[in-house]
Amino acid sequence: MYIAALVIYLAVLIGVSVYKSRQVKSHADFMVAGRSVPVALLVGTLVCTWIGSGSLFGGAGLAYQTGIAELWFSFGGWVGLIVVFLIAHRVRKIAQYTVPDILETRYNSAARILGTIAIILAYVTIAAYQFRGGGWVLTMITNGGIDPQTGMYIVAAVIVAFTAFAGMTSIVTVDIFNGVIITLGVLFALPYMVFHNGGVAEIIRNLPPGHTEILGGHNILWVLGVAAPTFLLLMGESGIYQKFFSAKDASAARKAVVGMVIGIIVIETSLALLAIVGRSVYPELLNGESILGRQAYESVILYIAANGLPTIMGAVLLAAAIAIVLSTGNTFLLVPSTNVSHDIYERYINPNASDQQKLNVQRVFIVIFGALGVLMLTQFSTVLAMALYAYSLIGASLTPALLAAFLWKRVTPQGGVACMAGGLVTIVGLVVLNAVGLNFEMTIGDTVFDFASSDYVVIPGVIVSISLLVIVSLLTPKSAEAKWRPFFTPDAEPLLQADQG
Repeated sequence: MYIAALVIYLAVLIGVSVYKSRQVKSHADFMVAGRSVPVALLVGTLVCTWIGSGSLFGGAGLAYQTGIAELWFSFGGWVGLIVVFLIAHRVRKIAQYTVPDILETRYNSAARILGTIAIILAYVTIAAYQFRGGGWVLTMITNGGIDPQTGMYIVAAVIVAFTAFAGMTSIVTVDIFNGVIITLGVLFALPYMVFHNGGVAEIIRNLPPGHTEILGGHNILWVLGVAAPTFLLLMGESGIYQKFFSAKDASAARKAVVGMVIGIIVIETSLALLAIVGRSVYPELLNGESILGRQAYESVILYIAANGLPTIMGAVLLAAAIAIVLSTGNTFLLVPSTNVSHDIYERYINPNASDQQKLNVQRVFIVIFGALGVLMLTQFSTVLAMALYAYSLIGASLTPALLAAFLWKRVTPQGGVACMAGGLVTIVGLVVLNAVGLNFEMTIGDTVFDFASSDYVVIPGVIVSISLLVIVSLLTPKSAEAKWRPFFTPDAEPLLQADQG
């Protein structure tokens, strides 16, 4: 039944993608679905963009290990959504195609280039761990009949093919279905596991000490380390902004954020609680190795689906797992390929390119980035580490400059560029220097913090980027009012064209 459900589900997705590819008449259709997406579809695709392998494996694995304190990892994103709500309508009114479009309009062409580099580095990484997560799902579904490596290649091929056929048009169409499957799978599994295993009191009784404590035995720096990357990534998440550009109007974009908030809080909380129930029922996973050849606790959700639920319910949860992987992987391949076709090829290489030429370039780079993602999987030991490094890269280099564009009139082009360059160099530099043997550990109180690790690298990155943003902006001449006004009252005057210098 598991295999049959998987085959049917994948066949439907590919069929929708092929069908929707017939509706792609221009590059704009491919990038932003013709700017015609209604609220319901926008909610579904926004939720599916955020809920990915990082939640399914990294977040769930952290909840299994740490307990309820894992929700600090998700909480950062929830707070970020409040800020996103405040600026969503302004983003849609500006009505560009990519985040680097916004950066060049507010700052200059150097900001566009730096933003493009940061997005490509981070988003190919995020797409890559969707491939790994999907391979794990296939291995679990086939009970080892498909090994994780082969499964990874299969999922990568499906995600690349799905994205390349119709881009945003197909993504927003199937994500409403993906969102329903994800929600039903998690919400049915959680109460069943609780009451089938003795009820709430019995579940809590079998948990380790500290698993129900809000800090889980950690200190505030640990909270900052796990919450800040998701908080900063969500506010600078190009996939979300690109989907705002797909909305039929500014009102639809803002309403969709409300639905996104509700959906993400419900699903992420349910996934964390399901993983905690898994710790109570299956404590042996902590030190065990699954058929995936990895620490078993990272795949606790899949283990519950395969071993703790009735067959039909387990099939729905496994379908939800593959939906999570595919829907997120699609977006995180679409965004960097859009940056190449629009922000590099069209902007600097061939300004007079036809729609077909731009579509061809974007589809080629979807394939290239898919291949690069597979190669990157050898560089990280866990999904959580991949997620946190990618989140930190965006959070330190892109988010402060992007938010300042909408929230601080005094920010200057020089300040924005310095911020992005500083965050990018700090994150990449710490990782590279640590890899060649330099130690960035610091003892604070009784706890050792490694500021080059995935848990804490965002802290020095953000300190450097925000400091440069503020100091350089204050030391350089104010931008002309015509430069910043569209970002504060975009309906008051026409959008300025991007600064060509």
